[in-house]
Amino acid sequence: MARTGSCNCGAVRYRITADVRHTGACHCGMCRKWSGGVYLGVEVAPADMNIEGLDRLTTYTSSPWAERAFCGTCGCNIFYRVTAPGPHQGTYHVGLGTMDDTSGITLTEEIFIDRKPQGYAFAGDTRKMTEAEVMAMFAPN
Repeated sequence: MARTGSCNCGAVRYRITADVRHTGACHCGMCRKWSGGVYLGVEVAPADMNIEGLDRLTTYTSSPWAERAFCGTCGCNIFYRVTAPGPHQGTYHVGLGTMDDTSGITLTEEIFIDRKPQGYAFAGDTRKMTEAEVMAMFAPN
């Protein structure tokens, strides 16, 4: 099932052609500041992401391996994208909250679990990765 979504003002719209069924939560400090809380992202391969309004997107290089994109008009955060060379390069992590329909999508993973504030917790069983485990994915070979 294809998924669609947009920013608040509609200047940036996207269509995900893959069948998306899972979301992950990131508890790192940068994602919390960027999203105003925990960031819930849907992983999308570059070939499965079609974006309209690219000229309205503003990107911010947030680390040596990634960039974050938001609407230059309304400021809505759209995605986090891996820029580092390797198997994850180009992968989008689209904000779950920007999707038009999230039915059938379940939380399956939490990263930077050792950075999660104590004030909240998710129900259910998820795969959990620490900061060290996540950083190891982006370490040079």
